Amino acid sequence: MHKRYNDFNGYLRSIFGCRVQKVSLDAGLTCPNRDGTKSVEGCIYCNKTGSGTGAFKTGLSIREQLIRGREALKKRYKAKRFLAYFQSFSNTYAPLEHLRRIYEEALDVRDIVGLCIGTRPDCVDEDIVKLLEGYARDYLVWIEYGLQSIHNETLNRINRGHTYEDFLRAVEMTKGRGINICTHIILGLPGEDRKKMLETARALSMLDIQGIKIHLLYVLKGTKMEKMYRRGEYRCLEQDEYAGLVCDFLEILPPQWVIQRLTSDPHLNELVAPAWALHKRETLDLIHKKMDERDTWQGKKFGVDNDHFDERPVVLARRYL
Repeated sequence: MHKRYNDFNGYLRSIFGCRVQKVSLDAGLTCPNRDGTKSVEGCIYCNKTGSGTGAFKTGLSIREQLIRGREALKKRYKAKRFLAYFQSFSNTYAPLEHLRRIYEEALDVRDIVGLCIGTRPDCVDEDIVKLLEGYARDYLVWIEYGLQSIHNETLNRINRGHTYEDFLRAVEMTKGRGINICTHIILGLPGEDRKKMLETARALSMLDIQGIKIHLLYVLKGTKMEKMYRRGEYRCLEQDEYAGLVCDFLEILPPQWVIQRLTSDPHLNELVAPAWALHKRETLDLIHKKMDERDTWQGKKFGVDNDHFDERPVVLARRYL
């Protein structure tokens, strides 16, 4: 099927000439929003596993996790090459030598062609970026900065523990080193309407980054979001509403960016709401259908000025170009 956006699978196939899959890893790390450095509560939507597999607690090493994941993905997708995806919590939040050890343990596994490192923009420094720059000479390296929104009032509301300015500084530190930058954003955050969400798209489109992950905000058991939802203080997006927002978002982004994700993958036994979040294929089909009906595509409105946007975040982004 022809897609109207630059999808991650197609991007990887263009580089390696075969199916490439990420293997999710749990390195047993934490984050400053959990260990008391900034907070002990974490983000209001995040549960105790940090959106990861929990494999570290089972005693599996990075190598063992990769080998198990590799073999499963070979069978499921006929994949031939793999990326080591450090997913759980903040995977640059550790002493440099520890990071070096776990990254190199991953790269030493057969058929691993690169690293994808999920982290926070306030958890990188010059030494860490230099370490990744070294790997990027021989491997595909993506660093994934969890931003979620450009609006500091939103970041404060969700107890994110960093600012948009922290993100801009991380991008400035990382760019130009051969490291690909992927930004995570969430649609449907408390207090954000369509205008605010699309301001995030517009401001990010000004930056020297290479990809994005778009997530749906869903409600998990045991989180502050669950309490808000059950008290009637938060309304989840409807499926059709979300699909339309994704189309709006894609139209604003640069056409060359790699779209690594268009929706989320909650676990059945953890999800509180919305129920439709479990139907990923249905949501993706709806997004594709809407793009066809609109005759739109990624980048169709890239760089187009619009009076209803707030210029302040864009002006701030330009300082870092």
